[in-house]
Amino acid sequence: MRSKIVSFPSPPPLPQAPPPCLPPRRRALSLAGVPLFETLDLVAWCLVLLFFGTSALVGSGSLAQSLLGAGAIIMIMLIVGASVELVIESLRDVRGLGTLVGFITNGPEALCLVVGLIGGDILFAASTPLGSNYMNPIMLIAAATLTGCRRSVLRTRPLFTAICILATASLAAGFFCLDESGYPWWLATSLAVTLLLFVRRPADAAEKADEEGGGPGRKWFVPALAVLVLSGYLLDPAVSYAAAQSHAPKGVIGFCMLAMLTSWPEFKSCLALNRRRRYLSSVLNITVSNITNIWLAWLGVAIHLLTR
Repeated sequence: MRSKIVSFPSPPPLPQAPPPCLPPRRRALSLAGVPLFETLDLVAWCLVLLFFGTSALVGSGSLAQSLLGAGAIIMIMLIVGASVELVIESLRDVRGLGTLVGFITNGPEALCLVVGLIGGDILFAASTPLGSNYMNPIMLIAAATLTGCRRSVLRTRPLFTAICILATASLAAGFFCLDESGYPWWLATSLAVTLLLFVRRPADAAEKADEEGGGPGRKWFVPALAVLVLSGYLLDPAVSYAAAQSHAPKGVIGFCMLAMLTSWPEFKSCLALNRRRRYLSSVLNITVSNITNIWLAWLGVAIHLLTR
């Protein structure tokens, strides 16, 4: 007798859990498939309007001119965010993307440093890059929270991240506790610490290109980078105009508001990198930016000591 082989249908595959922190579906104005505007930007815009509007009312400044300056800041922030998205998307398969973006997004801090040095005020010149060392970690956590990746980001090289953030923040605070006689010691200490941190930073692997292709491609990198640098350098004059019209305190402008606004490119970069699940790149974006801020302040202090 021939035995019959009874075949049973294979069970349907079990549903797979989606990977963590999938890029959310965003309704936004886009260019080459990259979003240029999203609802989240409205929060920062409202904070800018509120800050300068309130300062004008409290400080007896011009409310209309203050809001005009705030509107210029908002427009520049929109351009900065769009440029960051295009730069990251066009370089998504480049090794060391987090480090590269950390350098690129420090253009506004560099300009604020130059403006302060020209004005002969070293404290104001250093306040923006050093103040950004406190804003950048806040931006990292905020971006991770908004994209649902906080646990993944906090678990990515936590020891290096904590040491780098604490060290650069301590160096920033230490500078303002010294008089000019202590500046040479600060220069030597900050350079040694930041060079060690930079050399010991973790390696950032390249992202594999999508099989389906898509994205803006490398052709958008140069124009996007040019627009990013130009808009970053226009940010300081816009903030200076709004500050003058609103009579906002100079110290608050330098250490808080300018630090927050110049850290906006880092925030947008972290959002873009988290949505691509490039958590190490997001962490390096902030830590390298903090190191670069110390280097900018170091350069400003060195020039100040040599030219006084």
